[in-house]
Amino acid sequence: MRIIYLIFVFVFCSLSAQKSLPLDTLKLKEARDMLADDYGNLYIYKNKDFSLTKYDSLGKQIGQMMLTVPFKVQSVQNPLSVPLFSENAQELKFVDQNMNEIQRVDFKQKFGFIKMAYAEDLQQLWLLDESTKRLIQYNFRNETIINSYPFDASFDDLMDLLIYDNKIYVLTRQQMRVYTFKFEKIFEAPIENGKRFRRENEFILVITNDTILKYVPGKEMVKIFQDQGAQIVDKNTLSYFEIKANKLYLYSLENKDESQPQSEPDLQQKTSEQEVKQPEEKTSASGSPEEKLEKKTQEIEEKNPAESSLQKLIEDISTLESAGD
Repeated sequence: MRIIYLIFVFVFCSLSAQKSLPLDTLKLKEARDMLADDYGNLYIYKNKDFSLTKYDSLGKQIGQMMLTVPFKVQSVQNPLSVPLFSENAQELKFVDQNMNEIQRVDFKQKFGFIKMAYAEDLQQLWLLDESTKRLIQYNFRNETIINSYPFDASFDDLMDLLIYDNKIYVLTRQQMRVYTFKFEKIFEAPIENGKRFRRENEFILVITNDTILKYVPGKEMVKIFQDQGAQIVDKNTLSYFEIKANKLYLYSLENKDESQPQSEPDLQQKTSEQEVKQPEEKTSASGSPEEKLEKKTQEIEEKNPAESSLQKLIEDISTLESAGD
């Protein structure tokens, strides 16, 4: 029985891709939002005291910013310049890797009421002016308006804005819409608890409370990660992150088929079975039993070293038992 127990422990440790990160549960308990940059650093925003705190992957605090009004973190993909927008203060801040303010853009003197701001780069902003119903392209370095477009969409329940490839992406709590600069709607899809956009090269992702979706241009929204028990989810280029029961978990993208909670596990299982059966059918067509076993062992080693080690362990156990008899 002890040998069988060790075999099951070996299999579990080899295939498990979920990893619990060492961040104190007290730091996560009141988290309103969480973002992860590509270096594995985590940004925790708490609405209770309007604080934004940065931690490294080991849970060590790198920096903290105490704000006087609510701010929304747009993106942490460039950790050297993280943009934060406040509808209440009508301003946008940029903070550096140590959470020190390096730039502030005040909208009160030049515009009506800015509902949402999107920092395209370190020079240009896109602003949704609710008072004039216009989308404004603004160079904040020299304080000049580059372009202005009529944008008579509903500003209610607006969560995020993104401009990419001559298209305007608008996210509310319940919908994601895509427009042209002529205010022509080219896509619309229902979303539950939408929070923000994330752009990865040419792909546009939508982050909700417990789900991450990828936009297929003009067609559909594809669910790439979901855990209905999660409080907050996010991703960087290497992993998915989630806060669940006040604990922080990481799922590696290298093992995403095994690690991420999916709504269609039966489909994944069938696909895996087909991948295993195809080599068996091809092998059975020719060759002696010894050759078949050798080929099968080689295929297992190439596909999954953990399975190969497990098979060797079982064979050794069988040999010992035979010798004992």
